[in-house]
Amino acid sequence: MSCVFCRIVAREIPADILYEDEFVVGFRDINPVAPVHILVVPKAHVSRIDAPEVCDLKLGHHILCAIGTIARQEGLQEAGFRIVSNAGRDGGQTVGHLHFHILAGRRLVWPPG
Repeated sequence: MSCVFCRIVAREIPADILYEDEFVVGFRDINPVAPVHILVVPKAHVSRIDAPEVCDLKLGHHILCAIGTIARQEGLQEAGFRIVSNAGRDGGQTVGHLHFHILAGRRLVWPPG
């Protein structure tokens, strides 16, 4: 298994896991770009948001519920946070496993990049 996120899900690579359910895992990013930088990944290997498996596995609901739970758990509701999912090379995706970034802890500017 070479996918870093699959290896984190399988506990082959240690991670600071904040949330886990039957479908997704949420953990702190080891290279944060904001004071709070959490990744939420499906346990199943799905390449990106436009992969058919996202709908087949009904991952959207599970991921959004996990993001909401993590945001409440981490106290992010009042100041706010940003959710980002990159898709493909031009979209900035660097790991070929669907993942969502939760960014918070500072004022985030728009446009992002």
